Amino acid sequence: MKVVCVGGGPAGLYLSILLKRQDPGHDITVHERNPAGSTYGWGVTYWGGLLEKLYAYDPPTAQAVSGDSVRWNGGTAHIHGTTTTRPGDEGFGIGRHRLLDILTRRAEELGVRLEFAHEVDGAGDLPDADLVVAGDGVHSTLRDRHSHHFGTKDTAGRNKYVWLGTTKAFDTFTFAFTETPHGWIWCYAYPYGHDRSTCVVECSPRTWQALDLDRMSHDACLARLQDLFAEPLDGHRLIGQPQKDGRAPWLSFRTLTNRTWFRDNLVLIGDAAHTTHYSIGAGTTLALEDAMALADSLRATPVLHHALTRYERERTTALLPLQSAARYSAQWYENLPRYARLAPPQMFALLGQRHSPLLPHVPPQLYYRIDQAAHRLEPLRRFKRWLGPRVARTLEAARPR
Repeated sequence: MKVVCVGGGPAGLYLSILLKRQDPGHDITVHERNPAGSTYGWGVTYWGGLLEKLYAYDPPTAQAVSGDSVRWNGGTAHIHGTTTTRPGDEGFGIGRHRLLDILTRRAEELGVRLEFAHEVDGAGDLPDADLVVAGDGVHSTLRDRHSHHFGTKDTAGRNKYVWLGTTKAFDTFTFAFTETPHGWIWCYAYPYGHDRSTCVVECSPRTWQALDLDRMSHDACLARLQDLFAEPLDGHRLIGQPQKDGRAPWLSFRTLTNRTWFRDNLVLIGDAAHTTHYSIGAGTTLALEDAMALADSLRATPVLHHALTRYERERTTALLPLQSAARYSAQWYENLPRYARLAPPQMFALLGQRHSPLLPHVPPQLYYRIDQAAHRLEPLRRFKRWLGPRVARTLEAARPR
C-alpha cells in the first residue's frame, strides 16, 4: 500500500510506524510543513493506560517515551492562600519536542520517508497514494477543502487561555486560582522535565481585558502573570513565544468535531478529526489511539472503504464519553465563581468532579454532601452515576433552539 501522511505530529508519525511494523513493504511518506526539529508547545501529559498500549503496539517507542518522561502522583490546588493536596492516579509528562523526536527517529529507522518543510495544502489534487491521511491539525487544509462532506463543526469556547512554559518543575499536577478585583484567573501546571513544566493560564474575557492582558506586550504579560501566580511559581519565571505583533499568544479553545471522518481515500486523524478541551489532558493520547485504531482496521479489513468505516465507528464511539467529560470540564471553569467561594477542600473535591453532568444542575454545597455520602454508600454512588446523564439529557432536550 502507498500511504501519504500529511502532518508530522504524533498521530501521523505513529501511524507510519505501526503500518511499517505491520508490513515493511508499505510505501509511506510523511509530509511536514515545518522544518525538522521545529515545533510549538512545551510539554504534553498522558496517563498510565496509554503507556501500556504503546508497549503493546511498539515496545521500542514505548521504552523511549517512558525513559524520557517524568512522573507525578495526585494533585495540588492553591486558592485563598491555602494549599490542598489530594492523592490521585500516576501521571506522566514529556516535552513535545522530545516526543516528536522519538517518533521521527523510530519512523526513519523503519524506513518511512519524512519530508520536512514541505506543505501539502488543500488547493490542488490530493497526493498520488492508496491512502491519504490528514493529520495536519485543527486547521487542516485537506479537511477544510471538503468541510461540507465531513460535516465539520468548530465551536469557540468562552474563556481566553495562553500556553506557557516555566522553569519551575512541579511535583504534582497543580492548579492555582487567583482572585483579582476584575475576576478570577487560574493556571494548570504539570512537569515534563526535571527543570521544566507546562503552565496554561486561563480567565474570562472580561478579566482578560480588565487586566490589560489583551493589550500588553509579551514580556509585560508574562511579568504580570508571574506576579499573579507568585506563590505556586516560587520565584521561577514563565516562558513564552510572542506573536508577530509582539503580544502573548492568547487564544479561545476551539472544539472541533466531524460528522464523518473519511472521503474516498482521504481519512482524518488526530486534531484534524476532533479536539477535546485541554483541561482533561487527553489530546496527545487520543491522537496516538487514533493511529492505533486506524492501523488495526487497515490490517483487519482488506477493503479500504470497509476499513475506514470500521475506524470511524470505533473512534467516534470511544470518543463520546471523553468529549462529554471535556465539555463539562470546560463549563466548570467557565463558571468558576460558582465554586470559588467553597472551602478549599470542598472546591478541590468538586474540581475532581467537574466531568459530572449532574454537577452544573445541583447547588455546589449540596452536590458536595451527596458526593461525600456516595463515597460511603454504594447504592447512592450507583444512583448518582445513573441520574447524572439522564438529568443532563432532559435539560438539553428542553433547551430552546
